[in-house]
Amino acid sequence: MANAGTVLTAQPTPEVARRAWPQWLALGVAMIAVAVAALVADGGARLLLGALGVFLGVRGAVLLRTAPSLSAELTGRARSLGVGALVAGVGALVAALVPGGTAAGVLLVAVPLVLLAGALALLTRSGLTRSGLARRGGQALLVWGLLVTALLVVTGLAQDWTRAADVATVVAALAVAALAVPVLVSAVNLRTVAGQPAPEPVRAGCGGCACGAGGCGA
Repeated sequence: MANAGTVLTAQPTPEVARRAWPQWLALGVAMIAVAVAALVADGGARLLLGALGVFLGVRGAVLLRTAPSLSAELTGRARSLGVGALVAGVGALVAALVPGGTAAGVLLVAVPLVLLAGALALLTRSGLTRSGLARRGGQALLVWGLLVTALLVVTGLAQDWTRAADVATVVAALAVAALAVPVLVSAVNLRTVAGQPAPEPVRAGCGGCACGAGGCGA
């Protein structure tokens, strides 16, 4: 997914898009499958954390492997992100493998924190880039984060925290399914780019100035 992660920041070439779109399609389908399974099967919290741990672990390993081939400015950032993703992935896997309600308890705490942290990140980015889309997204995510936090607290106090953890699992599964939508849209866009013909190479020494007059020989 390393190459696929870069093609969304700029217009990819057809060759890059042909390699990337199957990876994004597989990721989107897998996210939806995990979300549905977490909603209908027992142990949904463990399934979500396990899938997240595998994804973060693989992503972190890929970042660490490709970091030396990047520029000096990006190498340090890629290594930091790779180590963070790898550590978080291992932690999620450990929590998923522990029997009992450990995974559900982790989601009970992590879901509101992730929503609020994501909102803060978008709002901070909107302030730096003056992006209206980022600001509106951050505001919407902040509202949802506060509503989810209030729902979990009220559920825990009014009923019990096990029930609140179940609600957090449902919210996490729905969030994974929602995140799969832009991933699938990106896969479709990349598939469209992949179907475009490659640009014809320009012949060396030809500037196109004499082509209309019968060719360079004229």
